[in-house]
Amino acid sequence: MQMELSDENVFDKLNEVISDINGSLNILEEQIDIELQMEYFKFSKELKDENEKKTDLPFPDSNLLFDESISLSEKKEILVLLASVEDVEAFRAIEKYRNDPDGELKEWSVLALQESRMLIESSLLDENQVFISTGLGGRQDKLRYFVVLIHSEEQAFNDIQKKVVRSEFQYAFDDFGAELENIDFTEQFCTVLGLIPIEAPIKELFQKAIRDSNQFGDFIKENFIVTNVKKLNLSEIKDFLKKADEEEKTDQESEDYDEETD
Repeated sequence: MQMELSDENVFDKLNEVISDINGSLNILEEQIDIELQMEYFKFSKELKDENEKKTDLPFPDSNLLFDESISLSEKKEILVLLASVEDVEAFRAIEKYRNDPDGELKEWSVLALQESRMLIESSLLDENQVFISTGLGGRQDKLRYFVVLIHSEEQAFNDIQKKVVRSEFQYAFDDFGAELENIDFTEQFCTVLGLIPIEAPIKELFQKAIRDSNQFGDFIKENFIVTNVKKLNLSEIKDFLKKADEEEKTDQESEDYDEETD
């Protein structure tokens, strides 16, 4: 998810959906590219749909995961098949491979292990297991977010401003039961990385931190970028802001035209 919070707060909607879920939440801790996650779950669904049409399927041979003559594509399939079996032996096999995987399949094995764990827990605990995964991962009941603050004068933050930001954001994160992991400053931007409880009002957290920081000089713009998909580099931040600015100008020109034609 990626947005400027002057727009509709989709994160609040996410929290509303999660609060209505009847089951145990499982948050993927690892930071895994969203496209790879989508590839895994699409492949898993297609393989399961295909196997449902078959009968007497043999138990996947987990030893093949450690056979160097087996291709990576075959190992992908074996991992997905093992993850779809409600069996502790299958879980242990995936776990063993995850601890020493082929480099290219490290993240694939993490997803397979998570799926296998959920399947077994769902059966043992007799309750739904809800899987939440984002590109930046999370821990326990928290999701990781990457936020970009922008200097109001579009200049570098000075030493006093940096100290204020670190202090006020640490206080705000503590106040909301969140964990501040990192704050960095590059050019006119300040990037914040942290773990925030699923039920926490994200918009309020950052508005409070910005408002409290701005008591010392109004040096941070009210709008900011927030995403739980990936950490943005400097080029991506600038491209995002440029695109947002162009869209805003287009919208304004459209409004002006509508007023002239009324």
